[in-house]
Amino acid sequence: MLVHPWDAPQDDAEWRRWLSVHDFGHLAVNGPPGEPPHVQPLHFAYDAGRGEYGEVVTHLARPNPLWPALEADPVVLLSVVDDYVYVPGPWQADPDGPPEHGVPTSFYAAVQLRCHARVVDDQAEKAGLLDRQVGHFQPEGGSAPAAAGEAPYGRLLSGIRGLRLEVTGVRAKFKYAGKRSEEVRDRIAAGLAGRGGPRDAAARGHLVRRSGR
Repeated sequence: MLVHPWDAPQDDAEWRRWLSVHDFGHLAVNGPPGEPPHVQPLHFAYDAGRGEYGEVVTHLARPNPLWPALEADPVVLLSVVDDYVYVPGPWQADPDGPPEHGVPTSFYAAVQLRCHARVVDDQAEKAGLLDRQVGHFQPEGGSAPAAAGEAPYGRLLSGIRGLRLEVTGVRAKFKYAGKRSEEVRDRIAAGLAGRGGPRDAAARGHLVRRSGR
């Protein structure tokens, strides 16, 4: 992922805040020679307090075909993308040029976590990982805890494998008109507010915040 200086996070706190409320991504695992990588969509729970960059926990079904590749090469990439919008060319046009000469583009936020994966097969440890995930997604409770050999989830533990992903590096990008003039940024912000599409408010929020206004 190319990250220009004007699209880079302002500090580590920016990408950490964003990741704290984004918990669905794609896990990329290197395939065998001559084969493409495995790319697995998944929910995950990110714990910023473990290690220098944090830890991700998740789980997948035991029949998933990525396990042999992951065990052969535990270096993986978790990619998370959201707050993306299409920006029409006229919104990006230079103030002293015709609107039709503006260049269309995409805005988006992306965090890529380089991780070292550890597969978890111990029943008790898997139960603990599941409880951590449920605690993240369901803080209000309502589900029984997982426990090896105990109902209601104990018998299901053998059907999954847990994953602990130690984050060893981070690349993050917030592409929101960082190199554009204030006049152009204001025009784009107004366009996003007027269009009111599914992610326009979030994109406009990033644009305004990163402009310092």
